[in-house]
Amino acid sequence: MALTPDDVVHKEFQHVRFKDGFDPDEVDDFLDEIVVEWRKALEENNELKAKLAAYESGEAAAPAAAPAPVEAAPVVAAPAPEAATAPTTATAGIIELAQRLHDEHVAEGEAKRQQLISDAEQEVTRIRTEAEAKQREETARLERERNTLEGRITELREFERDYRSKLRSLIEGQLRDLDQKASSTDSTPVSAIGL
Repeated sequence: MALTPDDVVHKEFQHVRFKDGFDPDEVDDFLDEIVVEWRKALEENNELKAKLAAYESGEAAAPAAAPAPVEAAPVVAAPAPEAATAPTTATAGIIELAQRLHDEHVAEGEAKRQQLISDAEQEVTRIRTEAEAKQREETARLERERNTLEGRITELREFERDYRSKLRSLIEGQLRDLDQKASSTDSTPVSAIGL
């Protein structure tokens, strides 16, 4: 493919769904094409420089090959300055475009990285805030539950104390009654009981 500076300027890449930017494979392929054409231009430039140097040094004026180089010399000599500048200009344009594309992609990557970091930091702050609120809420709930249970334990202890006290009074009263009955039975003669 013969690549021209206009091809580089007007090249459009497909946008990729679900991602910002261009398809990296497509950009890499296009840059590979630029490199191939650039190398061709450099080789052509070197060949033209070599031919120009040979022509200027007088090697082309050899008597055996005089007719052919004389006809070819004006053709090569006339476009040589333009041919040398055109590939150099095109090469410089290609390099500049490639550098600009590279810089744009790096800038997009940096912006995306900063955005991701910012989003992650906001998410961390949100999660931390929610966790702290849940912790405070759970701590308050557990504190209320503990206070309720401690109040219930106090009530049960008072109930136990009252119950023991009443039970002790009841048992002691029963024992006194038994003692009184036993002492009154001892004082009554057996004949009075009917035995």
